[in-house]
Amino acid sequence: MDVSTPESSPSSAAPSPDSPAPAASRRTIRELPDELISQIAAGEVVERPASVVRELVDNALDAGASQIQVKLMAGGVRAIVVEDDGLGIPAEELPLALKRHATSKIRSLDELESVATMGFRGEALAAISSVAEMSVASRFAGAAHAHRLDARSGELVPAARSRGTSVEVRELFFSTPARRKFLKTDATELAHCLESVRRHALARPDVGFTVWHEGKLVEQWRSGSSEARLADVLGDEFMAESRPVYAENGPLRIYGRAGLPEAARSRADMQYVYVNGRYVRDKLIAHGIRSAYEDVLHGHRQPCYVLFIEIAPDRVDVNVHPTKIEVRFRDGREVHQRVRYAVQDALATSRSAEVASTAAGDAEPPTVRTAPGSTPAWFQPAQHAASQQAAEASPPLYAGTPSWRSNKQASLGLAEVATLYGQTAPAFSYSTASHANANANANANANSNADAKPARPDPAPAGPNADALAVRSGTPLPEHDWPLGRAIAQIQGVYVLAENAQGLVIVDMHAAHERVVYERLKASLGAAAIESQPLLIPVTFAATAQEIATAEAHAEALQRLGLDVAPLSAKMLAVRARPAALAGGDVVELARGVLAELAQFDASHAIERAQHEILATMACHGAVRANRQLSLDEMNALLRDMERTERADQCNHGRPTWRQLSMRELDALFLRGR
Repeated sequence: MDVSTPESSPSSAAPSPDSPAPAASRRTIRELPDELISQIAAGEVVERPASVVRELVDNALDAGASQIQVKLMAGGVRAIVVEDDGLGIPAEELPLALKRHATSKIRSLDELESVATMGFRGEALAAISSVAEMSVASRFAGAAHAHRLDARSGELVPAARSRGTSVEVRELFFSTPARRKFLKTDATELAHCLESVRRHALARPDVGFTVWHEGKLVEQWRSGSSEARLADVLGDEFMAESRPVYAENGPLRIYGRAGLPEAARSRADMQYVYVNGRYVRDKLIAHGIRSAYEDVLHGHRQPCYVLFIEIAPDRVDVNVHPTKIEVRFRDGREVHQRVRYAVQDALATSRSAEVASTAAGDAEPPTVRTAPGSTPAWFQPAQHAASQQAAEASPPLYAGTPSWRSNKQASLGLAEVATLYGQTAPAFSYSTASHANANANANANANSNADAKPARPDPAPAGPNADALAVRSGTPLPEHDWPLGRAIAQIQGVYVLAENAQGLVIVDMHAAHERVVYERLKASLGAAAIESQPLLIPVTFAATAQEIATAEAHAEALQRLGLDVAPLSAKMLAVRARPAALAGGDVVELARGVLAELAQFDASHAIERAQHEILATMACHGAVRANRQLSLDEMNALLRDMERTERADQCNHGRPTWRQLSMRELDALFLRGR
């Protein structure tokens, strides 16, 4: 008789592809318990111990603390204690402080849209207490003693401490062990905690910070000036290899320091951007800064910078990310352009100007100026008091570049040695009244002219930096004051040797002349509008919905860039005109690149970048070649050109054009004085 095998059993047969899928069991909709809601919120706010440190330090700063201590155990996993000397919390408000969405920072939508505090969500303490053991001890000003609240039990008992607040967090993620498995080693978590405190310390030089780990002092930054805090946190090397940045336009103020191109790093680990005192990671600002370094960085090196952006709170939205690390600007295009040009101006002056300043006895480095005037009411006075005093006591950071410089650069050549030394630069024509009028006009047309390069600040008055100012302006100096010195020889037809007051200058003549020619070409191009060339037959290409929307929304911007891009259908764009200077390129690739930048950053430099690539090629072929013998007069003419040329420290590819060897370094090579 037949016996059914397991393979042929109907019950074990695989379901037919045509058979209907089994109905999924439905779960009823229920309201989540408060503890689970807090743990979900903690997943957004608390990523690691450094997140807890950031939130607690934010609260301490909002409380007006002048001294903050952070104590850690096991990299912050076992214990985090943040103590401050701020205003404190009244005993009756302590239980409310641990509830979700309970805060003293905001009361209405108007206050949310113009928030000026570090925190405002009112969910940090509740989120932390849901994934860790936490207690809060606080003494309000005028109270007889402090009170301590245990977050788990809700018990409120008297405690002893001075005015201020202490928050103690223990056993992070003890209630969610799966998340604790994702934490790194104690050393790694400690490094992240230190970086979190470092970011606060850079923004608040008026507040002292102390970090302890396992009972040992790890970092301490005392309150002081902005310059001292930058040097303490980032080191004297950064201060020596960076330039002050300052720009102001209506409600927007930008200041800080930008690292020199030769100080660039392989990693982007020394890039700090602050908006109204809050550390942010913003693609729009990062793109603007990177654009300023475009033709002075070598390869994929990363620049170093600390940039502070102050803007009216109602012009920026900080409520776009749970950790408040991202922001959204009302006019992103204007911010992008102002940041780009501010950093560009800071990098424009050659190091030869600093050499002249040092030779004249100006040994003090320039200070980080924050603002020349009163601080707006919507900024916290304590946050900016120290930097404001330093600003009023220091000279302007940037002495300005006269309008005649670009013409001067374009008129100088190696063959014009006879007229070089007798040529005198015109005096400065800037005036306070004209600069004020220019600022007023810029503010009135901020939206329409955001792509235009802003006017630079007024030149500095005569003083210890007068020689450096003369170099930047092109005013001839006496022979013994030439920053790059006088030429003495040429080596193998490649390098020019010159002698200056500091010692020996070595110049790569091809790279140096390449930069000189490149800047002349840029100046001549920048003086003319972008000429558009209509296409006999429009070029069409398939476009995404975002590209079509961008082409319609930025039609005027595209016209200014020399492009005429219009929708042909719901899925097709047509390019009817392109920049005449880029007639030989791929017009579709160019249009896509411009539309992508406009969609992401509200501004595009793709046309300018493509033009500059052509100019760089022209400059490379037009510059003096290696193995060409130059006379001493031609070498000196090249040195004078370099002193008058912006960004003359690097060639178009980011390679250095000259190096200085001081007498001390030369003596060390030959063991003199030992």
